[in-house]
Amino acid sequence: MTYIEEYYDWMKKNPNKVCKKVKTIYSRLVKQLKKPEKVSFFNKSTGENETHTYIFDEKKSLRCIHFIEKYCRQSKGKWNGQPLKLELFQKAFLQALFGFVDKDTGFRKYKKAILFVARKNGKSVLDSGIANYMLTKDGEGGAEIYSVATKRDQSKIVWEESKKMINKSPSLKKRIRCLIGGIYYDSTDSSFRALASDSNSLDGLNSHMVIADEVHAWKDKNLLDVMYDSMSARDQPLLLETSTMGTVRQNVFDIEYDYAAQVIEGTIQDDVLLPVIYELDDEKEWVKEECWYKANPALGKIKSLKTLREKVERAKNNPIELVNLLCKDFNVRQNIQNAWLTFEDLNNEEIYSDWKDCYCIGGCDLSSTTDLTCATILGVVKGKIRIKQMYWIPANFLEKKVTEDKIPYDKWLKNGWLRLSGDSKIDYHDVTLWFLEQVQENDLRPLWVGYDSWNAQFWCDEMKEYGFTMQEVRQGYKTESAPLKQMKADLMDKKINYNNNPILKWNLSNVVVKVDDNENIMLSKEKARQRIDGAASLMDAYVIYINRQQEYLNYINEEVT
Repeated sequence: MTYIEEYYDWMKKNPNKVCKKVKTIYSRLVKQLKKPEKVSFFNKSTGENETHTYIFDEKKSLRCIHFIEKYCRQSKGKWNGQPLKLELFQKAFLQALFGFVDKDTGFRKYKKAILFVARKNGKSVLDSGIANYMLTKDGEGGAEIYSVATKRDQSKIVWEESKKMINKSPSLKKRIRCLIGGIYYDSTDSSFRALASDSNSLDGLNSHMVIADEVHAWKDKNLLDVMYDSMSARDQPLLLETSTMGTVRQNVFDIEYDYAAQVIEGTIQDDVLLPVIYELDDEKEWVKEECWYKANPALGKIKSLKTLREKVERAKNNPIELVNLLCKDFNVRQNIQNAWLTFEDLNNEEIYSDWKDCYCIGGCDLSSTTDLTCATILGVVKGKIRIKQMYWIPANFLEKKVTEDKIPYDKWLKNGWLRLSGDSKIDYHDVTLWFLEQVQENDLRPLWVGYDSWNAQFWCDEMKEYGFTMQEVRQGYKTESAPLKQMKADLMDKKINYNNNPILKWNLSNVVVKVDDNENIMLSKEKARQRIDGAASLMDAYVIYINRQQEYLNYINEEVT
């Protein structure tokens, strides 16, 4: 029996200890063990379609495992100097990563792997063991191995651990040179270095393996892309992304996580990616000890169960500690600690198809130059609140904002969530045209449009000329508190379907509120670390919705469930 099958059998016997994503990917791997997989794809180099058959080679699948357990030694705590003994979940991951190969060439199927797991589950140590194997025993001449991060101290963590493994292993120490600037295996002219630099300075690399550790802290997607492209000349390269969850939303990590999740679910087919994500299926499971294993496959072995119990008890009495606990120990995506909404609160991946023929409510948050401008349509359909939004950014700022903010405005533009307006300043007439577009093309008819009066008089007059009923939303505790509290409750109850809009999701994750002595709240643009324009636009619509709710529901003859 393979480790993959053994691990999957363990899952079936312990269903409450493994998350849905891990079950799904290993169920698929078990099926592929028994039935060779045929995959067709377009080869950019030849310009032709090719079909490859991938089989499981058990001998190759065990090489990395045997190497790590025979030669790699640990360097920390009570295990210092002892051989590295892999856990079942690690062996199953390595078997899958190295065991599936092309029937004709023998080259590995997977060129990229993602392993997201809670902290203290042996992630970085495993990275280091794999790196030492790829450096010395993968049969690649002149192999270039890189540990990469946006900061040098982070990039050196895996590299330093590999160095310690080598120095504590008599067999490896005799054959590998560990210097200040790199690790060298002269037998095949191979090297292992830690890199942290502007992505523009990394061109010209010929990587055989790239380790991207703690991706949750990355802000530069270009760095990841450049390193992946640097492997293109190798026959069987490997990019390994490992990370715990983080608190920075809609950056590199969320892009990678969302893509991996869709590959696991089968909505995207990517035959060269192996994604394994350990996490709680529901944030509320943090109080259920049996469920802790979903995010911590090494709990009780590598990771201390006693210590985790103590952390959980402290978090029950200290909400400030809960954000960090959920994020780092239970692999649940979170926002900044003073954020108004947790990621679980705001995340809703439900989508709707065409939305037409509906009376609704509008909202708008205007900007002048570099900020986003956002327009919102809110309507009740079949008992749920639907949200449709459009965002605008000046054309001259697009490239600068992508580069400086490290936010994928260019991808949002391509996917239709964002539009360009003006050169250096938003042309508010584009906002008017969007509202007209909703009326004329989709028959979405705003009964009222809420707006913040700052810098909006000209636009407000123009909207009135086109027949829209405009309603000023005064900013402050008195106006905002009740609608914001209701909006939060509706988001938490998943009553608001915003069509999985990534910009609104990002904006909601950035929201910070101010609280007065009477516990009234209002949005705080000053304290927010990133854009909240979409949340402000939604709030403007929500203020009108709450204040005129019965009038609106009577008008459309609907009830919110």
